[in-house]
Amino acid sequence: MNLLTQNSKLKKTSKELGVRVFNFGIPAYKSASGKLTCPFADACVKFCYARKGAYIWSNVQPAFEKRYELSKTDQFVNKMYNEIVKKKPDYVRVHDSGDYYSEAYLNKWIDIALLFPEVRFYSYTNSVLLLKKATLPDNFDIIFSDSGKQKHHINAIHDRHTRIFKSEAELEEAGYANASKVDLYATKWYNNTNKVGLIFH
Repeated sequence: MNLLTQNSKLKKTSKELGVRVFNFGIPAYKSASGKLTCPFADACVKFCYARKGAYIWSNVQPAFEKRYELSKTDQFVNKMYNEIVKKKPDYVRVHDSGDYYSEAYLNKWIDIALLFPEVRFYSYTNSVLLLKKATLPDNFDIIFSDSGKQKHHINAIHDRHTRIFKSEAELEEAGYANASKVDLYATKWYNNTNKVGLIFH
């Protein structure tokens, strides 16, 4: 089972910036058994890109389910360690699908990041309060999504956050960095503001 893959946006990002960017995904919103994998999702459920297109192909869904089941076990950190050694990423996007569904799960990712200080990890998340109380290593960046149940806990001045726009012109006028095509433009390593703009699609 491949734990790290590349979606089309990350392939484009890798080519554009000359770096190796991989992603880890679990089921979007709910697992097949009905467990919430995005516990603080709200309006984003309706337009979530990970609930349509290639993400819902019959040969793709079982892989998300297997990764989710593995993420709940004590073997997850070790399995991910081996995968990172094998794939040699420069950047890992944690969750192109799914979110941090528990503190124990988040802590596993923190442990993984600590094992690889030379690799940079990043996530978009609606689990605002969980991440705000966590102590993250320097090689871990978080972008808060503005469409979840905890969006009122986002400080738009101090917290790196997303905002969705209807057009590129609207995005630029608001002073946001456009991360719609190049994913790493959302992160602190490529964007020196806390403003991450995405164009609705």
